[in-house]
Amino acid sequence: MKGMMKAARKVRREPGLDLVDTPIPEIKPNEVLVKVGATAICGSDIHFYTWDEYAQSRLKPPITLGHEFAGEVVEVGSAVTEYKLGDHVTADSHIVCGKCDVCRMGLQHICQNLKIFGNEVDGSFAQYIAVPETSLWPMAKEISWEIGAIMEPLGGAVQAVLIEPVTAQSVVIYGDGPIALFAAGVARASGARKVYLIGMVPERLEIAKRMGADMVFNISDPIDPVKAIIDDTRVGADVVVEMAGAPASIKNAFATVRKGGRVTTFGLTPKPIEFDINYAITLRQVRVRGVAGRHMWDTWRLVDGLLQSGQLDPCPVITHTLPLAEFDKGFKLITTGSRATGKVLLLPFA
Repeated sequence: MKGMMKAARKVRREPGLDLVDTPIPEIKPNEVLVKVGATAICGSDIHFYTWDEYAQSRLKPPITLGHEFAGEVVEVGSAVTEYKLGDHVTADSHIVCGKCDVCRMGLQHICQNLKIFGNEVDGSFAQYIAVPETSLWPMAKEISWEIGAIMEPLGGAVQAVLIEPVTAQSVVIYGDGPIALFAAGVARASGARKVYLIGMVPERLEIAKRMGADMVFNISDPIDPVKAIIDDTRVGADVVVEMAGAPASIKNAFATVRKGGRVTTFGLTPKPIEFDINYAITLRQVRVRGVAGRHMWDTWRLVDGLLQSGQLDPCPVITHTLPLAEFDKGFKLITTGSRATGKVLLLPFA
């Protein structure tokens, strides 16, 4: 497809993005061209927008940001076999080789030759995006573009919570960002006995309740959530999912879990931390599961199943939907003020 399109691109090595006219991508034989129905702002996009130290070491402008999206296939490469014009799709953010030892072990999402939309290749903050067939996930046409656009981060929550079963178990979630809020809903939909969430933004804690959290704690309040949860469970939580990435919450995660329980580490700390691994893990036989993204493609099947079951409704987490041209407003909603927003979506054709 020839022509020009609108895209929010990082063109300068400084804070901010620019809305520019840029050529519609030319697809390779193994790719499809997707007309983007909706795309979502991720926490990693915030780094690139603010142009912090991590972004400066990671990103090489010019590049179109964005990796959470859904849309319609409008052009199909000659080597594509599973998709056709008019298909509704979303995609994993990872572009994998499928050939390295890690991929062959079933861990494609941490491929040794990994590329990520909006990181190494142009992303979804645009009207059209070129996507390899191996990154696509089919989407039922009754699912809205908005829901499709958050299936990728929802998959992170599913992987973090359900890397081991949680049925009839107590689950604690540290963090109140969008993926942590999704995680509360995943735990509730998957049969957790009781769901606790610890955060710091009152509006997000209210969303957590709507997602199924039984008890929420604000770290600014005088109540000690660790003590409260241990008192409520008597022995500590069966499962703790750390999604805040704060040194204090990581230490508290291990203080909250029971002996023989499981801690999933998902949040990333700004720098290394120190704590007593002997007592936190070894002597208490705590299982630690690190999670980076989603497994391809078993986690996606779980996401589909949870959505189709009707037990999981992620809509409360989506608090703002804006035209792509108002991307700057979307980023400022997340980075300034009370940060009371949940997931912010951008509509390229609005």
